[in-house]
Amino acid sequence: MPIRIPDRLPAANVLSQENIFVMTETRAVNQEIRPMRVLLLNLMPKKIETENQLLRMLSNSPLQINVDLLRIDDRPSKNTPQSHLESFYHDFEQIKDQFYDGLIITGAPLGLTDFCDVVYWEKIEQIVAWAKSHVTSTLFLCWAAQAGLKILYGLDKRTRLEKLSGVYEHQNLGKYDPLVRGFDDVFLAPHSRYADFPVELLREKTDLKILAASDKVGVYLAASPDGRQVFVTGHPEYDPHTLDNEYQRDLEVGIAPQMPENYYPEDDAAKTPRATWRSHGHLLFANWLNYHVYQLTPYDLNTLSATGEALTRD
Repeated sequence: MPIRIPDRLPAANVLSQENIFVMTETRAVNQEIRPMRVLLLNLMPKKIETENQLLRMLSNSPLQINVDLLRIDDRPSKNTPQSHLESFYHDFEQIKDQFYDGLIITGAPLGLTDFCDVVYWEKIEQIVAWAKSHVTSTLFLCWAAQAGLKILYGLDKRTRLEKLSGVYEHQNLGKYDPLVRGFDDVFLAPHSRYADFPVELLREKTDLKILAASDKVGVYLAASPDGRQVFVTGHPEYDPHTLDNEYQRDLEVGIAPQMPENYYPEDDAAKTPRATWRSHGHLLFANWLNYHVYQLTPYDLNTLSATGEALTRD
């Protein structure tokens, strides 16, 4: 949350230059507060597991957040009870006239599928376009990051020869950027993807700020200049056992996957993995909610720019 200081205190200018948000007494006295509205488009097969992971991330904030769950279509799910979907999920037609402070689009097990072959690709395009005028900030995770780059920047799908699976080091490249405020210079995060996000490609073909990357994984975190689109190519929301579940699943179906890197103690899959990325995962979501949602969103969501124009911090 922002700190409250006198209007003309010299520290206001110093901290503002470091992108540390401060609230003047004048603004604090006149500020109105309401719950944040966040929409979660869940594309993962095991929807309940993904709900738990992401809601855990969103809960690590002093903000009151109302969450709506969205499904991409009404096809039956093999991994989620139909009663759960009918009880808790909305179809796009039910919410398309509403406005949201934030939208999270999850990953999906579509790493080797061309966009044109994705059954719901047109609906993804429709929702991403809708978000420009109905959502203050959209967070794209893993496969959704690749889909968002295609829709918003025209970047074609790029696929790695081997799946990137494991927990990797990343360099914090966003000095003073609010989204990585509090991050260590080097931090860990899990990945599970075939998608490839070369640093030079995004620098050349987009206007995104690249905030974290590494030689091994490429871009991990990037954001549009106005903060209304944020791309995370990994899975900071994963539980300690998620990569293990995926690895064991692939072994059972005979895929012969490579063991997740830097994940099992002593690279022994018989040993219980430990989460080494949890603190940075929580911090990333907290920063997104604070700086890219709460600080940018209008009090009356109905006044959100219908043209998708950039919002600015007061």
